[in-house]
Amino acid sequence: MPIGPARMPLMDHLSELRMRLVRIVVCLFVAIVIFYLATPTMGQFLLMPIAPYLPTDAEGMAALQAIDPFEAFAVRFQIAIWAGIIATSPVIIWQVLAFLLPALKPKERRWFIPTFAAAVALFVFGTIFCYLVILGPAFQWLTDQASGLGYVAPRMSSYVDIIIRFELAFGLAFELPLVVFYLVIFDVIPYKKLRSNWRIVYVVLMVFCAVVTADASPITMLLMFAALVMLYEGSLFMARVVLARRIKRQNAELILEEIDEE
Repeated sequence: MPIGPARMPLMDHLSELRMRLVRIVVCLFVAIVIFYLATPTMGQFLLMPIAPYLPTDAEGMAALQAIDPFEAFAVRFQIAIWAGIIATSPVIIWQVLAFLLPALKPKERRWFIPTFAAAVALFVFGTIFCYLVILGPAFQWLTDQASGLGYVAPRMSSYVDIIIRFELAFGLAFELPLVVFYLVIFDVIPYKKLRSNWRIVYVVLMVFCAVVTADASPITMLLMFAALVMLYEGSLFMARVVLARRIKRQNAELILEEIDEE
């Protein structure tokens, strides 16, 4: 999957975009077909973290109720799409980066492979973190809200939809270190400003967590916020180590600007 040249006519850019979209769609379609055939197993795997809060069937497996057969078909298809996105995420990320990165300077292209590897690792790590750490406490809190009022009758479409939204939200949110790193490396926002304005960044992260979490649970929001804060601080530390010279130059420029304003 080669990276195209930086300078291309508009129609060539559109042709390359179409080519990369076709590759993504074909890979995703094949993955969806394969995973659709395995949705019963995938569904049980998806429900495993919240199984203690679900009714079980005669075989002891977690059981959700579907109002009609069309709902069951839609849920199986939704699970297949989720599994397909996770499985083909390396292909999707590679194609997106390969389309965008030709605009970079030759010396900046050396970051392509590390960026690709980091993006895939962070996305997968975000989904794993959500699966192992978030889903259990989130559904426990949500289920406990019915205490004294009634009982929860878990509907298949609602539960699967919430779980998948959780997974994708955490996978995308964990790309934060890459965003911060490249804000510094491309001189969009100097390191010193990101470091000194940490209070504003934390508030933005808190609002972001409140918006993207699939439920209204403060437990979920705080867990995501804590994870993103650690990722943000880690990305700043990495930027400081890798880009020490550039950060030093940025700090000197900011000091000169402050002197000129005075």
